Amino acid sequence: MGILENQFEDSVIFARADEVIGWVRENSLWPMTFGLACCAIEMMSTAACKYDLDRFGAGVFRASPRQSDVMIVSGTVTKKMAPRIRLLYDQMPEPKWVIAMGSCAIGGGPYYIHGYHVVKGVDLIVPVDVYVPGCPPRPETLIAGFLELQKKIEETPTLRRPSAA
Repeated sequence: MGILENQFEDSVIFARADEVIGWVRENSLWPMTFGLACCAIEMMSTAACKYDLDRFGAGVFRASPRQSDVMIVSGTVTKKMAPRIRLLYDQMPEPKWVIAMGSCAIGGGPYYIHGYHVVKGVDLIVPVDVYVPGCPPRPETLIAGFLELQKKIEETPTLRRPSAA
């Protein structure tokens, strides 16, 4: 038939736009550097050279909320810090995700009972997508949290579908 027939069999991939956008989103995460306490040390260790976050598409931590789409709340959230966390979350562009890292961010940690100044979970301030337990969690656990977030992003539809009439 034509000259170009059967020339692109190995080069062309067919996929739905929804799948392509989901793949791009899950493999290009831009975490924000936002450490509050002990867990921030483990977050920095995860971003260092021993653990390669670039393999998971999350290697470049950003210092500005306007340039990031993942907020990792790592550490104790005090009532004084809560409005600032909400402000930073509101400044992030859509789509945005939150990882609660450590026992303090998840539920108040050891300060839960007697800590009058501690918020009993960051999910009272911002919606949390992934919980990473531990006190403090090891870098491998945070990487598992990134993988869980990627799975959640992959399963989230990105394009609106017309409703069936």
